[in-house]
Amino acid sequence: MALKATIYKASIQLADMDRNVYGDHAVTIARHPSETDERMMMRVLAFALNVPSDNDHGALEFAKSLWDTDEPDLWQKDLTGQITHWLEVGQPDDKRLMKASPRAERVTVYSFASSTPVWWSGIATKITRARNLTIWQVPPEQSQALAELAQRTMQLQVTVQDGTVWIGDGQRSVEIAPERLTPG
Repeated sequence: MALKATIYKASIQLADMDRNVYGDHAVTIARHPSETDERMMMRVLAFALNVPSDNDHGALEFAKSLWDTDEPDLWQKDLTGQITHWLEVGQPDDKRLMKASPRAERVTVYSFASSTPVWWSGIATKITRARNLTIWQVPPEQSQALAELAQRTMQLQVTVQDGTVWIGDGQRSVEIAPERLTPG
């Protein structure tokens, strides 16, 4: 018998001063049995950093990446079904990124493992044709601290200013400073 996903719910109060995006978002996250708290919370972070100011051009949604290899971790599709933003968490291989690049207007990756520099040095020259690709590194100690906020029901406050993210749950707060790896 296959293991089933565990459902997490998060209420996110977002104040992104860098993008002028503010709002409350209720999200449901299906956590795959093989997924860690750290990876799941990185998906929540990716959502908060990329949620559009309105849904006029489609909503940002959690996809089925761990169940369906043709889907990313999150994506935004416009009202015609065209993928406008493809988001990955972790260290996807260059073939996956080069396959995603023509399918979406933008592709964004958030890597968070201590092995990110090794992964990045191995794929950096292989993805230069993908002009719509942005790769971010979240320091592993920060993503691990973020994982400590994981609960089945979460009330999260997310503030973004000058490239720094603060995520709190009312009792604890984590500061995250993503570093952009791709030229921009």
